[in-house]
Amino acid sequence: MKRIRVIPVLLLQKGGLVKTIKFKKPNYIGDPINAVKIFNEKEVDELVFLDTEATNLKKEPNYQIIEEIASECFMPLGYGGGIKNIEQIKKIFSIGVEKVIINSSASNKPILITEAAKIYGNQSIVASVDVKKDLFGKYVCYTNSGKRKVKQKLLGFVKKIESYGAGEIILTSIDKEGTFSGYDIDLIKQVSDNVSIPVVANGGASNIDDFAKAVIIGGASAVSAGSMFVYKSKNRGVLINYPSQKELKETVFERIS
Repeated sequence: MKRIRVIPVLLLQKGGLVKTIKFKKPNYIGDPINAVKIFNEKEVDELVFLDTEATNLKKEPNYQIIEEIASECFMPLGYGGGIKNIEQIKKIFSIGVEKVIINSSASNKPILITEAAKIYGNQSIVASVDVKKDLFGKYVCYTNSGKRKVKQKLLGFVKKIESYGAGEIILTSIDKEGTFSGYDIDLIKQVSDNVSIPVVANGGASNIDDFAKAVIIGGASAVSAGSMFVYKSKNRGVLINYPSQKELKETVFERIS
């Protein structure tokens, strides 16, 4: 039996918690602090917050809300959104965040990954890679919440991120995000087979059986989800939830050698 991390990924807009479908149609979920308090009680491995509008609006990270979240969070916390320089990274770590997640700067300023990894260690610097298929079925990377295309091809891009010192990749399928249609296993496998750092599968999880598939077939080192942890079902009634450790053990961990 192998235990893997199962990570809720929560989206911030204007200080509130939202959920999107394919990076569009943000639906207000509620107060992020309330969500953190619920996840504290559910033995969550790790929690990730991504501000989806900070970069596009050219805003700094919202340090006040990050600090409020960090002060309530009893598990390791990752934050991404609006991060452009080492001073911002230092401030975020000083607030109490354990991992900084870099998306747009991974493409236009990858040296930031190297600078941050030298100070805080590779394990604390995560690259967020967002991918969707083009009209020909080819994988294309995007930044800025799916608004800006990365010129470099997928495998070249993830290898570059690794070479600059990222300790982990959160790999999101934009086509799958928020759809409850299952992970893009082929995407996960392609990236996992070509980098040596952990790959966290994200986008499309519908049930905990999908977690096992992402690891066993796709080669992911960890799994994450959003809709599955903030909605009661595919009908999208809001309910902050997380599988019990017993469920995860029987459905996921015991199937992974």
